[in-house]
Amino acid sequence: MPSLQELIAQKEALEREIERTRDQDRSDAIAKVRDLMSQYGLTAADLTTKKTAKNGGSRGGKGGKVAAKYRNTATGDTWSGRGLQPKWLKAALVSGRKLSDFAI
Repeated sequence: MPSLQELIAQKEALEREIERTRDQDRSDAIAKVRDLMSQYGLTAADLTTKKTAKNGGSRGGKGGKVAAKYRNTATGDTWSGRGLQPKWLKAALVSGRKLSDFAI
């Protein structure tokens, strides 16, 4: 059975090997990306744009914030009209108020 010192030395050697392998894998990945970028004539700016080459429009997915459409004047809470209704609005609607009462 190996001693504690031997196990610690093995651990340190493995950690060094892991770091070397990680660095090599990273270098290989960077080289592949650079090769693909030159092959397709891409720049770093092309990687951050939201347009697609196919239609020139934006991709689906999450957009920015949406302006509030409804406000609780008593508390200042707002709701954009998207997603689930907030609790304060549900409670007000149940008590007989109309959605239009909260329109901004």
